[in-house]
Amino acid sequence: MRAIWKGAVSFGLVSVPVKLYSATESHDVSFRQVHAKDGGRIKYQRVCAIDGEEVAYADIAKGYETEDGEMVILTDDDMAELPSTSSREIAVEKFVPSDQIDPMLFEKSYYLEPEKSGAKPYALLRQALLDADRMAVVTVALRQRTTVAVLRVRSTEAGDVIVLQTMMWPDEIRVPDFSVEVGEVKDSEVKMAHMLVETLAGDFEASEFEDDYAEAVEALVKTKVEGGEVKRTPTATKSSGEVVDLLAALQKSVAAAKESRGEPDTEKKTSPAKKASAADTSESEKAPAKKSAAKKSTAKKAAPAKKAPAKKSAAKKSAAKKPAAKKAPAKKAS
Repeated sequence: MRAIWKGAVSFGLVSVPVKLYSATESHDVSFRQVHAKDGGRIKYQRVCAIDGEEVAYADIAKGYETEDGEMVILTDDDMAELPSTSSREIAVEKFVPSDQIDPMLFEKSYYLEPEKSGAKPYALLRQALLDADRMAVVTVALRQRTTVAVLRVRSTEAGDVIVLQTMMWPDEIRVPDFSVEVGEVKDSEVKMAHMLVETLAGDFEASEFEDDYAEAVEALVKTKVEGGEVKRTPTATKSSGEVVDLLAALQKSVAAAKESRGEPDTEKKTSPAKKASAADTSESEKAPAKKSAAKKSTAKKAAPAKKAPAKKSAAKKSAAKKPAAKKAPAKKAS
């Protein structure tokens, strides 16, 4: 994981330098909006609703719409005057009982890892939260905006870790605009409901639940790919649903580069498999030719070496020069 924020948890006179990591990631299935005819992706243009003209990104400003539909435009200077903070402090405001905070207020979760110098105070804070069965209500500045969050301890495979969970503001929780009216509930019905609860009672194990929708989508896509139900688009780089043909991709890259320079693509009609086998054949043909040439030169060099001991140095010099002279015949043999 990569740290997305660095700061310090402060409670009283104690400061704990920490790193912040995102504790969750979405594995939800996502789809592209495409043209049903050819599979091309749908593009969206920034078009003004009044004059119908496309608007450049540089001409887009922030607008606040009032209740009666009027638009108030806020400039960069206006935004700069708004209260913001870049503080790197997670300030503990109070420690509250864990059951006092409605889980509906929780928004996003982050893991807190201590820096080396903060390992001991981190452990002390973690133990204090566990022993007291409380959460620490804190204020923290993320993305230049101050928000309320809580610190709590979560048990993981790697051990107990302090988790920071940002919270929604109270006015962001909607109040239902309906009421539930029920008639008289009989004691026998209540008793039966209690029996049902006891029958289905158990401990929560997250691993018992699976995202069958995502698995079904992946299986469906795999079946369509294997059946050839795919749309080839200009941006497609995969030769099949799962495996990328690296050789084919390189061949296409070379062809595209040559085409951009106006050069003819002489290898366009040759398949990657044929090229590979041709390359292997040419290499196997070249090797024996070089070996036979080397054997011939060795045989010729051995004869002068037996004439006399006095001519050994001369034989060595000629042997060093002969391989260079014999290179041309060796290449002709191939």
